[in-house]
Amino acid sequence: MRAKHHGAENGEHGIDLAPMLDFVLNLLIFFIITTSFVKEAGVLVSRPNADTAEYKESGNILIAVRENGEIWMDRKQVELRDVRAMIERMHVERPDDTAVIIADKAAHAGVVAQVMDEVHLGGIKDVALGAVPTAGG
Repeated sequence: MRAKHHGAENGEHGIDLAPMLDFVLNLLIFFIITTSFVKEAGVLVSRPNADTAEYKESGNILIAVRENGEIWMDRKQVELRDVRAMIERMHVERPDDTAVIIADKAAHAGVVAQVMDEVHLGGIKDVALGAVPTAGG
């Protein structure tokens, strides 16, 4: 009778990485789901200064109004009539969203007011205007 040798012949050597990969993928999925996505305006504007400007943590939807009246949302130029539909679509996906209108300091107040009305009609009640705090404020 011959004695069987156990050890290197049975192929059990190394570290099983499958549990670690499962854990890392679960963490990745968790962070993707829980991340709060910000819809950027997609254009730079010269914001006005304000003594009472405050930093707000919220503001998931950014809407820019340029000095020539162009409206930008989600890195695309949109028409005023399309703002409400886009807001409604975003509001259905995430009902807790807030909006920040970033208007150029040379933008017409009437266009900014119309954009604000469209955002309100789209279902978002918490709308803020973006401004730069002054050095003394």
